[in-house]
Amino acid sequence: MNIPIILAEAGISGSIQVGLAALGAALGVGLIGMGASTAVGRNPGAATPILVQAILSTAFAEGIVFFALFLGK
Repeated sequence: MNIPIILAEAGISGSIQVGLAALGAALGVGLIGMGASTAVGRNPGAATPILVQAILSTAFAEGIVFFALFLGK
């Protein structure tokens, strides 16, 4: 068993994990923004509560990337 090969494979798999988490978070943030803009367009009077929910949801979606960074590297 060659140790440098195992370490290289671990680094590659960690990078793939972080990349997929970032891709998923980017898609999530885009969908959140799309939904929020659609909701405000339908009901402009509820813009403030929609904005609060969108900001919280975006923060949670981006938090996944931080977990992947800490666990993947």
